[in-house]
Amino acid sequence: MWFIRDGCGIVCGVITWFLVFYAEFVVVFVMLLPAKNVAYSLFNGVIFNGLAFLALASHAKAMCTDPGAVPKGNATKEFIESLQLKPGQVVYKCPKCCSIKPDRAHHCSVCKRCIKKMDHHCPWVNNCVGENNQKYFVLFTMYIALISFHALILVAFHFVFCIEEDWTKCSNFSPPATVILLILLCFEGLLFLIFTAVMFGTQVHSICTDETGIEQLKKEERRWAKKSKWMNMKVVFGHPFSIAWLSPFATPDHGKADLYQYIV
Repeated sequence: MWFIRDGCGIVCGVITWFLVFYAEFVVVFVMLLPAKNVAYSLFNGVIFNGLAFLALASHAKAMCTDPGAVPKGNATKEFIESLQLKPGQVVYKCPKCCSIKPDRAHHCSVCKRCIKKMDHHCPWVNNCVGENNQKYFVLFTMYIALISFHALILVAFHFVFCIEEDWTKCSNFSPPATVILLILLCFEGLLFLIFTAVMFGTQVHSICTDETGIEQLKKEERRWAKKSKWMNMKVVFGHPFSIAWLSPFATPDHGKADLYQYIV
């Protein structure tokens, strides 16, 4: 199993799970269970818990999936000779991990490996976002944004309900504790909604333009074939389009999309 032993990343990953479980606690035990409307509680409980489960599953997949690491130390004379390079063909060697560096690969100082189509290293998933796990990272940001938005709506409805009714009847906790828990959830939801929504939009734009974050930052010259936006999405999420695009348990088939010729 792929796992980066980075102290900062591990702490950030644990914090991420803790914050999701905190939101679960407040939504279920402070807002939904005390509600008098069973249908309201059941409907919102199923949606919130379902999205939270998908968010955590996406986080786990993004964290424990090899992002596209190049084999370490393969830049040997014997291996280069086995490639049967054409006359004048050049290969690049990474001086840090002693590996043959493919096109569009970059070295990550945290993972200590060259990563194919590396977008960036994200401490929140304790991993690089690269060729093999970008789908899971995009799903993680999308589902976190959705549960954050859902939590904010529930908090707004609960505040209205508590103001109109008796505060002692709208929660199993004391009014001061209820207010503090709701304010903390509101702050967390707003912060993560903005952060993950922006990150989700950035990732989708990066996929559609077929240009990683590092390539955009370094303004690298484009040396790869240009594809349509829709086909770029299929390269990351799998070919053909299906409901599996939304599932963190479905491994995308990157290879099939490369068989097609695309029109911009």
